[in-house]
Amino acid sequence: MLLVAMSVREVDASALLQSWADALPAAAVAHLQLGATSLHRTLDAHAAAGVARVRLVGVSLGTFAPGHSWLRRVAGHWVRTRPEPRPVVEVAEALVGDPTRIEALDHREVTGAEAGLSSPAWADVPSFRHQVLVCRGPRCTAQASDLSAEALVLELMAQGLGDDDVLVTHTGCLFPCNHAPVVAVQPDDVWYAGVDPATARRIVTDHLVGERPLEDDHRLTRATSATPVTPVTPRGTL
Repeated sequence: MLLVAMSVREVDASALLQSWADALPAAAVAHLQLGATSLHRTLDAHAAAGVARVRLVGVSLGTFAPGHSWLRRVAGHWVRTRPEPRPVVEVAEALVGDPTRIEALDHREVTGAEAGLSSPAWADVPSFRHQVLVCRGPRCTAQASDLSAEALVLELMAQGLGDDDVLVTHTGCLFPCNHAPVVAVQPDDVWYAGVDPATARRIVTDHLVGERPLEDDHRLTRATSATPVTPVTPRGTL
């Protein structure tokens, strides 16, 4: 059995997921996104070890996780692209957030006929007017940037804004770690410090909706280089 961390929140809680796996027979943890080890690499390792059957259980501890259909989609891609011999892969019919439910779940085999990883709807860069970078590096995460990110996303939803308006991106370290949790709004080049959930909601209502960046102790100034950047001449040009 593989407990699959579905989102960045479960990456943050990897020790908890590992404790769940340790309490189950022949169980391990894999990650659908962001974390290591990835689901694909873990399935590759199980195939190389001659494992006959793998059951995938998606774990969601909050509001960020994609639906369990994404777990089937990614597993289906692996089945289609992995040569024989490979294990039979089954996916639980629901995500779990409670370890007591894991062993009671129904599973369905992955055939390789599942939806693919590409779609015409995902061909173009979204036409968002803002991209919000939420630091999920070690210091920001330790100071509850997960709760700040959640508040930001929920407030965007409450304001009726989607990815085509504001694209929220979880990042690694953004560097001004003393000011954690850090959030940056682009292309405005506005940086915020100490972004707790209440401040995250204000960033949405005042900055992203009202177009009035916060002007208080949460605002950071980014130093810029005074040295002009020399343009790079593309190869093959004169």
